[in-house]
Amino acid sequence: MITYIIINMTEIGLVDFNEVLETSQSTLRTKCDGSQAVLKWKGSEPSFVASLSSYDGPYTHSEILPIMATTAWICDPI
Repeated sequence: MITYIIINMTEIGLVDFNEVLETSQSTLRTKCDGSQAVLKWKGSEPSFVASLSSYDGPYTHSEILPIMATTAWICDPI
């Protein structure tokens, strides 16, 4: 099962991209205002998550979909 969390971009430096399914900051799904991003992983929670000061989740795939469908996450094309 894949697990999702939403983190503040101010803490992106704490993310170990070897422990999540994204490969780098440039592959993250971010909120339109750039303030938050979604991380996902399979299996056990990555060790760095404990060092985050705050995050939303964890979410399952069916729980994260309605969040990602809001206007805060669907950005108008330029």
